Amino acid sequence: MSRGGEMVYIPDDSDFSSFRDQCESLEGWHCRYNKAGVTVWSQGQEESCTVQKIKTRISCKDVPAETLYDVLHDTRYRSKWDSNMIETHDIGRLTVNADVGYYSWKCPSPLKNRDFVTLRSWLPLGNDYMIINYSVKHPKYPPRKDFVRAVSLQTGYLIKANGDGACILYYLTQVDPRGSLPKWVVNRVSQFVAPKAMKKIYKAGLKYPEWKRRHDPGYKPWVYPEQNTLPSVSLAELSVQHADSLENIDETGLPEEHLSASDHEA
Repeated sequence: MSRGGEMVYIPDDSDFSSFRDQCESLEGWHCRYNKAGVTVWSQGQEESCTVQKIKTRISCKDVPAETLYDVLHDTRYRSKWDSNMIETHDIGRLTVNADVGYYSWKCPSPLKNRDFVTLRSWLPLGNDYMIINYSVKHPKYPPRKDFVRAVSLQTGYLIKANGDGACILYYLTQVDPRGSLPKWVVNRVSQFVAPKAMKKIYKAGLKYPEWKRRHDPGYKPWVYPEQNTLPSVSLAELSVQHADSLENIDETGLPEEHLSASDHEA
């Protein structure tokens, strides 16, 4: 996403097109999980590579594409369904379809928690939608002592309308967790974490219309840019977050048996 350079940029049509192709293509992807309407693929050397690409697909009956698009944008609603989230907020806007945000994530115990600062951009395409991000540095959000600052090389969602009132959701992510992780973590991401996360988003989509009716139903700044009251951020304030500038921790020795019970939920 960052094109290997130092300059932060806002993704263009070619970036979105490339992202969509990656979501829809099966070439070079290895199926790791396929059960109950959820499929997970990976790219990368499972034995030695912690910076893998993971792709997940779920078919969402009774959830229109535009509803899921709202769910993934609505930070206020996120705390209702994302139990792995510690904190999230929008930092500032770059354009009508790009902003900068902060997200901290509760990692499976006993791993240290991670956080991200990302540049996010979105594109509605008829009945389909895409949201993509990559990590940047913001001067007011340096790495914190209580989190490991991780790096999103490329993460995003493709939401495809699938008939009347249904959709297919793809989630693709390539993240450097800034740590040498034990092999069981890499396996658990595809077998437990990714499927569980997709099912949560689907359930969140089913419940969102009723929740939104009771919580400022007309407020959707991702659809109506004139509602956006975030402070403006200049691209000049940002720089690309390179993984090699961050602390790298070794968690390879952490045993799987110390996982909390909730981490085993599929």
